[in-house]
Amino acid sequence: MKHLKKYIIIIALAISSLGLWSFTDNNFAIAKNLDIFYTLFREMNMIYVDQTDPEKMIKTAIDAMLKKLDPYTVYIPESKMEDYKFMTTGQYGGIGAMIRKEGEYVMVSEPYKNFPADKAGLRAGDLILKIDGKSIKGKTTQEMSEFLKGEPGSTFEMEIQRKGESEPKTISLTREKVQIKSVPYSGMVNDSIGYFLLTSFTQNAYPEVKEAAKKLVKSGAKSFIFDLRGNGGGLLIQAVNIVNLFVEKGQEVVSTKGRVSQWDKSYKTKMVADYPNIPMAVLVNSHSASASEIVSGSLQDLDRAVIIGTKTFGKGLVQTTRPLSYNAQLKVTTAKYYIPSGRCIQALDYSHRNEDGSVGKVPDSLMTEFTTKNNRSVFDGGGILPDIYLKPETLSNIAFNLMTKNLIFDYATEYRLKHDSIAPSATFKFSDSDYQEFKTWLNDKELEYESVSTHELDDLIQTAKAENYYNHSKTTFDELKKELANDKNKDLKTFKSQIIRLIEQEITTRYYYKSGSIDNMIRKDSSVIKAIHILSSPKIYHSILEGTFDEGNIKLKAQK
Repeated sequence: MKHLKKYIIIIALAISSLGLWSFTDNNFAIAKNLDIFYTLFREMNMIYVDQTDPEKMIKTAIDAMLKKLDPYTVYIPESKMEDYKFMTTGQYGGIGAMIRKEGEYVMVSEPYKNFPADKAGLRAGDLILKIDGKSIKGKTTQEMSEFLKGEPGSTFEMEIQRKGESEPKTISLTREKVQIKSVPYSGMVNDSIGYFLLTSFTQNAYPEVKEAAKKLVKSGAKSFIFDLRGNGGGLLIQAVNIVNLFVEKGQEVVSTKGRVSQWDKSYKTKMVADYPNIPMAVLVNSHSASASEIVSGSLQDLDRAVIIGTKTFGKGLVQTTRPLSYNAQLKVTTAKYYIPSGRCIQALDYSHRNEDGSVGKVPDSLMTEFTTKNNRSVFDGGGILPDIYLKPETLSNIAFNLMTKNLIFDYATEYRLKHDSIAPSATFKFSDSDYQEFKTWLNDKELEYESVSTHELDDLIQTAKAENYYNHSKTTFDELKKELANDKNKDLKTFKSQIIRLIEQEITTRYYYKSGSIDNMIRKDSSVIKAIHILSSPKIYHSILEGTFDEGNIKLKAQK
């Protein structure tokens, strides 16, 4: 009953606070409906046949209400504040390791370099059996994650089973402050071009990018490849400061406009740029969103960098956190943002939903043309369209299944047991003989999968049967089905190079951590190779930024 009183007090306070407003029709509607909700909530809790959970019910009601708005407006209860802080700071107390479910237990999938899990000798593939002597059988990854996190300095014991060893071993761990880097890798891709990857816009993003660029210049970099692929965004001010590294003082990077004038702001570069003239290529893809689009979009609008890849996600909305009672927070969309050309790249319209509640993309016919500093055409309403469009590589069915069924992961675990060391990450290669060994290892592993073509052929056969065409064309259907049938050996040969790249990345992670995997990957990355080609040719680079470069009108092709 005390929980019920707590929530009734909250609702009552919300209703009474409305008396402070000028009582417009809208405010009356709010007060009326809050009163209805309060009385419904009270009556239901008093007379419902079973015991209710007021906290859970209110959370469900809040989530359902906010779901009608946009996916970025969310309620953050006190119990989830640590997760929210991690998203903005990249910092938490724990052991510094990724985990995943493995049968009825949880397995270490990746320890972070120089953090407690790594210092204690944990490896990817170690199965966690017990914590402080208690079995964790049946625990979810979420439950284990919450336990492994904790106050820095606190200790516990973990019993693990390592593949290749007959007996479990017990290790002691002391939690530390774990800071996940926003720039997990930077390095030279040749004598004059430096590369750095930014994975999130936490509060350390700007200083980490600044430090990475500084080190690359010291190593001889005359131009940069700035990788924003897969970066879902974060803090807006970090995006502004990062742009300021490459754009002179006094230039508007982004402006925000909301229904309430308080959210109408302009963000300009305030510092002297560190690298205002160094040539840059920025890599983006469909998972580059929000702050990533502010950086790539403003650099494109200012003709400061060549953007390479695929169209970005298209999130032009700004969120602000507001404090609520009992240490909760509301993360609410308050404005749209506009980059220097004046365009907003928001791709989905959440304010005008369809009758079924779904939202639609901004149609091409409603997209407006804007111009960059050099008078190049750019468009709103659909994400950032790259200057050089590259068709994204898709995983083959066999590669996808090797990954999702953790067969490449398991093979790398066994490879690590057999090899104490490998070549440096940049030069490590999985040889043809290694690949033959991998194929032999797969022989007794379960790897059944159905191609999209086979699935669609089955649908076509059902349609043909329904329309009485099947018997007439049965021989043709049977031959086609045989041709498309899953042939593991054929697919292992056809997609050999793709599978080898995935194996190399997993293996180099075991010896050189995440940075080693990236170091190995970028050597064969088609987007990086394209960026090197453009940055190595000043004529091509400047013609793109001046709008005179013609590669089959590639921008319009990508747009449509």
